[in-house]
Amino acid sequence: MNMRMIAAFIAVGATTLSTLAALYGDTPNDTHAWSVHDMNRPRPKVIQAEAGKPPSDAIVLFDGTNLDAWCMSKDQGPCKWNLVDGAMEVTKGEVRTKQSFGDCQLHIEWASPAAVKGEGQGRGNSGIFLMGQHEVQVLDCYNNETYADGQAGSIYGETPPLVNACRKPGDFQTYDIIFHQPVWEGDVMKHPGSITVLHNGVLIQDHWEFEGTATHKTRKPLTKKYEEKLPLRIQYHGNPVRYRNIWIREIPSRYANTTHGGPGAKKEAVMALRKETATTLEKNVKWDNPNKVETLRQMMEVVSYEKTDARMEPLKKLGAAYLEELAKLDAEALKAKKSDIMALRGDTQVLISNGVFSDTCKLRAGLQKIIDEQGFEKKR
Repeated sequence: MNMRMIAAFIAVGATTLSTLAALYGDTPNDTHAWSVHDMNRPRPKVIQAEAGKPPSDAIVLFDGTNLDAWCMSKDQGPCKWNLVDGAMEVTKGEVRTKQSFGDCQLHIEWASPAAVKGEGQGRGNSGIFLMGQHEVQVLDCYNNETYADGQAGSIYGETPPLVNACRKPGDFQTYDIIFHQPVWEGDVMKHPGSITVLHNGVLIQDHWEFEGTATHKTRKPLTKKYEEKLPLRIQYHGNPVRYRNIWIREIPSRYANTTHGGPGAKKEAVMALRKETATTLEKNVKWDNPNKVETLRQMMEVVSYEKTDARMEPLKKLGAAYLEELAKLDAEALKAKKSDIMALRGDTQVLISNGVFSDTCKLRAGLQKIIDEQGFEKKR
């Protein structure tokens, strides 16, 4: 997590922070460093995603103009596949990317030969190997019978596609692939990795969890960790399949997030970030601020991240002082402060419901008494 983003929010000033930081959803807990709908949570990076173009954060592996991103797998020599009408056409020899990748989103378009030759696995055959280990089959399956776990879009040798979405030979088709590699802790596998595939926009692999690595005729279980990043490979299988518009986006491992939900959340990481966030937010609190509501709400947000006696004692004293201030006001003056009173009562309720404040919170009780006496919640 990038704490500079939190600092950016704090830098907008106390009044704005109070507006942004109203306690609204469930507060942080042992597996979530942020509240639900937390305005302090860092925002995702902005990218450009125009129709028909790679996203601005994608690495373009082939745009139809050159083969510079590729080499021959066998000897890492220059890619010898043909450039034909903006496509790279399979010729003898497997190719791989020069760059290595791990977890990723991959877009790739392919076309089997328009002139139909062969049948079964001998017709328009190729394959896309994520990290060189897990194959998404490429095959002309338009009116072509073959075994189910070898069809186009199958995870070869493991599982068939959910449906056959193949277009006729010669037509370009799309694969959009979300790939997560297996996760290991030392020699122990925590998660086998997974793959989701859309073929021509149709879901054909739905978060399939790998049983092994690519193989033929035999099962090859996942027993050994491989490198965290490896090249993408495209198979030569004797057929002049064409590929175009290939781009890839590196994405985080599903276990990379250790601070907010998900399978990788770790209490020590969560609590460290909560502590850091509380400390950062507290620096903006001005105890001499004449607007007690603003200070109270800021400090209530701070203790939602990290509650300590050193924070709670002055917070309780300020709450008592605010109730004393309200007690001196007449009905008209209290009505003018209705929005502050209601908002502050709402914040106390959030903290009580999440176990940060006790049910006997004097500030909530005092505010509720005023709300009831003044009829602030009565329907008009």
